[in-house]
Amino acid sequence: MNTHYRDTRKIDPSQGPVLGDGTPNDGDRIEIGPTQLAFQEWAAAGLQLPDLVAMREYRWRRLMQHIVDRGYAGLLMFDPLNIRYATDSTNMQLWNTHNPFRAVLVCADGNMVIWDYKNSPFLSKFNPLVREQRSGADLFYFDRGDKVDVAADVFSNEVRVLLDEHAPGLKRLAVDKVMLHGLRALEAQGFEIMEGEEVTEKARSIKGPDEIKAMRCASHACETAMRAMEDFARANVPSGTVTEDDIWAVLHAENIRRGGEWIETRLLTSGPRTNPWFQECGPRVTRNNEIIAFDTDLVGSYGICVDISRTWWIGDQKPRPDMVYAMQHAHEHIMTNMEMLKPGVTIPELTANCHRLDDRFQAQKYGCLMHGVGLCDEWPLVAYPDHAVAGAFDYALEPGMTLCVEVLAGEVGGDFSIKLEDQVLITEDGYENLTTYPFDPALMGQV
Repeated sequence: MNTHYRDTRKIDPSQGPVLGDGTPNDGDRIEIGPTQLAFQEWAAAGLQLPDLVAMREYRWRRLMQHIVDRGYAGLLMFDPLNIRYATDSTNMQLWNTHNPFRAVLVCADGNMVIWDYKNSPFLSKFNPLVREQRSGADLFYFDRGDKVDVAADVFSNEVRVLLDEHAPGLKRLAVDKVMLHGLRALEAQGFEIMEGEEVTEKARSIKGPDEIKAMRCASHACETAMRAMEDFARANVPSGTVTEDDIWAVLHAENIRRGGEWIETRLLTSGPRTNPWFQECGPRVTRNNEIIAFDTDLVGSYGICVDISRTWWIGDQKPRPDMVYAMQHAHEHIMTNMEMLKPGVTIPELTANCHRLDDRFQAQKYGCLMHGVGLCDEWPLVAYPDHAVAGAFDYALEPGMTLCVEVLAGEVGGDFSIKLEDQVLITEDGYENLTTYPFDPALMGQV
C-alpha cells in the first residue's frame, strides 16, 4: 500500500516532480531525454546538468537576434537539426532528413510557429516558446504527387500572413533547405529569399552555459559507450568470430541506453579496410593483431553530437614500428594544432600555422583540420593550407565555440590508417579539451 501509481510513472522514483535538468520526472512525457542510467552515471562523475528551459530560451534568443541584426522578416527552417535547435522537439529525425515534412518559422519579433506531421502537433507543446502548431509543410513529391505546387501555395500564404502580422513591412526572409516548389511559392508571395544556413550556423556556433553542460554530459555518455565497445572488442576479437558490425553495434546500443539518438555514419573498420579511410563497417571478421579505427559521429544525449575518433591495436603481439610512428605523428598533429586555439585567433591563421603531416600522409590526409560541432558537425570549417579557399572562413574564434580537432594518417597503398579526433571548447583565455578517452598505449609505443 506504500507504492503509488504516480511513482511508477517517474523516470527517477528518487526525485520529485522535476528532474535535475528541469524536465518533468514523468516516464509518460512527450519529450525525449536521458535515461535514469545516464543521470546516475553523470551524478557519479560530478557533472552538472543543463537547465533545459534556460537552454531553449538561449537558443531562441540567439536566432531572434541574428534575424534582427540582418533586418530580416524571419527565418524559415526545414532542416531537422535547425528545428531541434529552435524548438528542442524531435519527430522521426532521420526520416525527416529525406522527407521534409516539418518547418519552423521564427519571426523578427520572436513569434515561433511549427508545421509538423499532421498527426503529431502535440510533440512540441511542452515548449511554450512554440506559440502555435500547424501542419502542411510537407512539400515533397512522394507525399504530394503532382499537386506539390498547390500545397506550396497554401503553405507560403500562411507564412506571408504570419510575417505581415509579426514583421510588417519586411520582405527579406531567410530560408535554410527548401524544396523547389516551396522556394517558387515563397518568391511568388513577394519575399526576397536569403541564405538561412548562414543565419543558423552562426547562431548555433556559440554555445551557452547550459549547452556546454549538456555537451559535457553527452561526452561522458559517449565515452562510456566507447569503453563498452572497446571492452567487447578486446574480449572477443581474439576468438575470430566477431565482425566489424558486431563491434559497432555495441556503440549504438550503449548510446541508446543513455538516451542518445542516432549515429550519423558507419565509420568503423579493421585491418586493411582502414585504408583508404571512409569505408564503412561491414561483415568482415576482425582478426587478432590488427588495428581497429572509428569515428563516433554520434548524436547522443540531449541531441548533442559527440564526434571523436580513436584507433586501437588489439592482439597479443606488438604493433609494427610504422604503425607506432603513424600513431605518434597523428597524436602530435592534433595536440600541436590544439595549442593554437584561443579567442581572437582567426581561421586563416589556424590554417596557415598548422602542424604539417609528413609527405607520406599528405595525399590521404583528412578533409579538414577542425570543424565546429553542436547538434551535428557545424560551422566553421578549418581547412588544410592546400584546400583553403580565400574568404570562405574569415572569422575569429570566440568563447563558447566548440571544435573537433582531427587527423588521418595513412599512406597511399598502405594496409592501415590512424584516425584520431578530440572535441574542444574555446574558453575565455584558451581552450578546454572535453575529450578524456585515452589513446591506445600500444600504438603510442608506451607498452
